[in-house]
Amino acid sequence: MDQRDEQEFAEYFAARREAVRRTAFLLCGDWHRADDLAQTAFVALHRRWRKVRDKQALDAYVRRTLVRAVIDESRRPWRRERFVDEVPETPAHDGEVADSVATREALVAGLKRVPPRQRAVLVLRFLEGLDVSAAAEALGCSEGTVKSQTSRGLEALREALGDALDDLRPAS
Repeated sequence: MDQRDEQEFAEYFAARREAVRRTAFLLCGDWHRADDLAQTAFVALHRRWRKVRDKQALDAYVRRTLVRAVIDESRRPWRRERFVDEVPETPAHDGEVADSVATREALVAGLKRVPPRQRAVLVLRFLEGLDVSAAAEALGCSEGTVKSQTSRGLEALREALGDALDDLRPAS
């Protein structure tokens, strides 16, 4: 790449680094893995930087690369999560901050128990704020697939959370 391309990439990287890292964390639930996954997505973008024609679609390209990296990594047998019978004790917290931290921890723990493809759809739709068509484009699938994966993912998340978050339960 020439100097101008390197500068453009560096500016994009600096502007989007934290947002991509947060999305990666929401997809995998571990900050260390999130750093690795974000790096994987940015390395892939850097390799193809000269071939990118539409600079407005960079976020979609990075998001799609990130989601694919998470799903690919989850398929590797040495990376599969291992569940234990006993959960370690969590410290008791008081106050409003503790409630939001507990809610966030419960949500992240619930997301970890949702299958990777469904987790990706939930993160893209509800935490990244993408609509059905944008999520379908990011995942490289049909809108119907996104809708069905959203439905199944929400059901799996509800089961994983149990009574932890009552507002995620259906109203009926």
